[in-house]
Formats: sequence, structure tokens, C-alpha cells
Amino acid sequence: MNSPVAAPLQNLPIRLERDVFLRTLIRELSGTLEDVVGLEQASGFISVVGQRIGDQINQEYRNALGVETLDANQVAEVLVDLKRRIQGDFFVVEQTREKIVLGNRACPFGEKVLGRPSMCMMTSNVFGVISAENTGYARVELQQTIAQGAAQCRVVVHLEPAVGQVEAQEGREYFAS
Repeated sequence: MNSPVAAPLQNLPIRLERDVFLRTLIRELSGTLEDVVGLEQASGFISVVGQRIGDQINQEYRNALGVETLDANQVAEVLVDLKRRIQGDFFVVEQTREKIVLGNRACPFGEKVLGRPSMCMMTSNVFGVISAENTGYARVELQQTIAQGAAQCRVVVHLEPAVGQVEAQEGREYFAS
């Protein structure tokens, strides 16, 4: 009995490799958390992971640069560089003594982030931890995100505590340990 000659499995047009698999895994984990415990709690769980990753990345950059702490300019450069390394497309829109405003044209999670705003807590926490550990304080505001359907992200990292009541309510605060 002759069976048809099948193409080797590795030649099949299946979009599966480590990067896609891991991004899909994170998407499904965050979606499951959002469905089971709600968006706020899911964001909280992802925040814990983001904080740990932020600590590790911060130490990596400090060691590589041979410094005990990064200055504000180095912090901005590090935030852009770390996202570039994981295939994000962040860039500095504005930088002052009080804040760093970043734009982003491509999420490191790609299309897997769509509809999963809790995944943005990775950015918030990594940016917040690195900024606060080096400048003493940070408040990260996710003003626009690709996850919520915007064409680009806009992230504001405030380096000084808010003065006004309305401003103080926006974003997530981080303090040096």
C-alpha cells in the first residue's frame, strides 16, 4: 500500500518558534489571570514579575557601565536600549529634570499584546524600578498603549512626586529600595 509522500514536518508553514511560543504563553497567562481575578489583580501579579525583572536589568546595566547608579540621562538611554534589545521601538519624545516622555512604535510582545492591557505592567514596572532605583523616585503613566488599541504607546516617567491632586492620581509610583 503506497501512502502519499508528505512534506517533512519542519517544512510545513506553521508559525511556531520560541519567540512566538513564549509571547503566546505570556498572552494566554495574562488573559487567564484577567478572566479569573480581573484586570486589576492580573496587573498586580504581572507587576511583581516586572519588578523582579526590572531589578535584574537595572543591575545588568549598572555592572556593564561600571557605575553604582545611573544618572537621569543614562536612565532614559537604558529604557530605550532595553526595549530595543527585545524588539520594541521606544524613543525619547521629551526629557526634562522632572520627567522622561517616551513613545513606542512596536511592542516587544507584537500582536500578542492586543486586548491584554495587564501585559503593559511589565513596561510600567521595569521602567519604574530602573528609574526609581537610580533617581530615588518614579511614577509611570501609561497614557496610550498599543494593548488598548492605540497606534503607538506614550509612556511618561515622572522623576519627581506630583504636586497637584489630579496629577497624583495618574500612574503607578515607585520608590528606591
